[in-house]
Amino acid sequence: MKTDIILSGVGGQGILSIAAVIGDAALNEGLYMKQAEVHGMSQRGGDVQSNLRLSDQPISSDLIPLGQADLIISLEPMESLRYLPYLKRDGWLVTNSQPFINIPNYPDVETVRKEIDKLPHKVVLDVETIAKNVGSVRAANIVMLGAAAPFIGIEYDKIAEGIKRIFTRKGEEIVEMNLKALKAGFDVAQSFAG
Repeated sequence: MKTDIILSGVGGQGILSIAAVIGDAALNEGLYMKQAEVHGMSQRGGDVQSNLRLSDQPISSDLIPLGQADLIISLEPMESLRYLPYLKRDGWLVTNSQPFINIPNYPDVETVRKEIDKLPHKVVLDVETIAKNVGSVRAANIVMLGAAAPFIGIEYDKIAEGIKRIFTRKGEEIVEMNLKALKAGFDVAQSFAG
């Protein structure tokens, strides 16, 4: 088992929480894991990116080479395009459909969507709307994690257990909301992955 994942988005979207849950689930499965993070101007909505490498064999580097990522999980559609050179030909992109327009020269949204549409393996969903429907827009990152779950290489139940461990200190209500968000994203992804 080997899965190389690039997580991307902008500061404040919860990229590092996704990485924490996947990492927790991987370590509890006895997998090796390496992670490299790039925090741009994360407090100001800048680029945030993380390489997450999981394997049942030792991993030598924490950086994913060009063309080797199995999965890109992106909470921002333009940011997903930034990392496409790292995606394998048969890799999956799981991205938010709604842009976070935080720069004056943000590309035309329709152009971004057309580029994403060219990919053969993708899940594109409006995570904020789904998160709002399950209880809180703050769980949008966990909706995204649920949508990516079929492509991570770790059983869904193990990821759900990771959510329980990571969020338990915030109380049962937060845990339950995040579990609902995970399931909502996972249900959407099933129609793409099937």
